[in-house]
Amino acid sequence: MRTMRAARLHRPGEPLRVEEVEVPEPAEGEVLVEVRACGLCGTDLHLAVQGDLPVARTPITLGHEAAGVVARVGRGVRSPVEGDRVALFPAASCGECRFCRAGRESLCDRSKVYGMARDGALADYVAVPARSLVPLPATVPFDIGAIVTDGVATPFRALRARGRLRAGETVGVFGCGGLGTHAVQLARMMGAASVVAVDVDPRALERAARLGADLALSPGETDVAGEVRERLGGLDLALELVGRPETVELALRCTGKCGRTVLVGVGPGRPSLPPLAAFVGREQSVLGSFGMDRADIEDLYRLVEAGRLDLSGSISAKYSLEEADAALRRLAGKEGGIVRVVVEPHLARRGDEPAGGPIVSP
Repeated sequence: MRTMRAARLHRPGEPLRVEEVEVPEPAEGEVLVEVRACGLCGTDLHLAVQGDLPVARTPITLGHEAAGVVARVGRGVRSPVEGDRVALFPAASCGECRFCRAGRESLCDRSKVYGMARDGALADYVAVPARSLVPLPATVPFDIGAIVTDGVATPFRALRARGRLRAGETVGVFGCGGLGTHAVQLARMMGAASVVAVDVDPRALERAARLGADLALSPGETDVAGEVRERLGGLDLALELVGRPETVELALRCTGKCGRTVLVGVGPGRPSLPPLAAFVGREQSVLGSFGMDRADIEDLYRLVEAGRLDLSGSISAKYSLEEADAALRRLAGKEGGIVRVVVEPHLARRGDEPAGGPIVSP
């Protein structure tokens, strides 16, 4: 029996355990991927640290933001082939429901998110349906390829498909962590005339300003809505990436006539709408945006390949698989203004060096 290492969640809030488990055998239509990089994000924190998102079973291997190399293919798989560089679409979709047929894999009726409904990629290997893989261009590094699948593709879809961002519009990004940092970059790249970054963390605001935000505002220090109305007359498009009622309500107050507020952040709260007379009279829209499409990931890879999108500063630190739990805890503590941390299973643990090594400023 061949075994591998996997970072497993046994109970929310408890440290992940790196265990020896059997290497999965790819079933018909599946592919075994040797994992080269797996990013961690807010969903992993909800699962493992906060415990407010469900998992189908425990123990379960976490990790849905990954890239690697095809190690073996199951019966009936013609593409990809062994040795191909690939990235995982964050969930195994059925390929048959109306959403899959429309290219909306994130809304699949029978979707199984890696690390929630089936074993994920914080391991040496992961078995996935061949249809859940996206080709990774040779010029895109594995770590960048991994974080694009969620941390970059999620705000990209929110801006492009749901927010319908048009060149020359004003954009507000509420919450400038991993998703928000990329939203600022993308909005600038997509032709926004002005980008407003809103966050309570001064390090996040400094980073957003370096990446192209024209205004960097903290709700604790200024009247954000008043400042936005005075300077810009209101936002054409507001992206809420925090998932808290007060942040949603602030985004709505900043949105101008005919403006769109796109909600990406997930949380248990229930925000309030503005008074209906004003809301209807100003023709404002509130939209939800969940996940990404396969096409979003493919388009982002093309932009990275072409040198139009520089994500080299997004990897704040890299960890070995044995350090996966330390990586998760460091992400939870937002130490050092982290954007994204990546686990590379074949990375050797760094002797006496602190877990994760030095954080590289984005």
